[in-house]
Amino acid sequence: MTEMTLGAADAPVKLMEYASFTCPHCANFHNNVLKRIKAEYVDTGKLHFTYRDVYFDRPGLWAAMIARCDPNRFFGIADLLYADQKDWIGGGNLGEIEQNLRKLGLVAGLSPEQLDACLADGDKAQALYGWFQTNMEADQVKSTPTLFIDGEQHSNMSYEDLKKILDAKLGM
Repeated sequence: MTEMTLGAADAPVKLMEYASFTCPHCANFHNNVLKRIKAEYVDTGKLHFTYRDVYFDRPGLWAAMIARCDPNRFFGIADLLYADQKDWIGGGNLGEIEQNLRKLGLVAGLSPEQLDACLADGDKAQALYGWFQTNMEADQVKSTPTLFIDGEQHSNMSYEDLKKILDAKLGM
């Protein structure tokens, strides 16, 4: 499976996030904290970011499959998924969620054929789920979002708290 990453691979600090597209705390982190971290640290070459999917439910896996449909668009689609999380999840009806995810995929520039192929790829779904289980067990992740800063596990935190840790790692 392909790791979804942002920033220079040789950046001095590594941040990895375990998150689920259906987790409200993850949406808050992504929409508020990560957006600022990306601008201040990733885009300036100080931080390499890795996003790892967590699948607590079918809609989370479906959302990840759509986001991974075109790996070059992953983070743009992830932005849409987190920004519109309440809308596409709606009342929790699986049929409605699937239709809402398809609409979001179209907005993101995926074709109906791409969406059909991605959502119908059972082998990929099983591979992603197996990869997620292996990673979560290896890293002892029990909740989302879970952050790893240079390999050290941290729970969800505010921008200010994360900035303090990153600045300390960078000697700033």
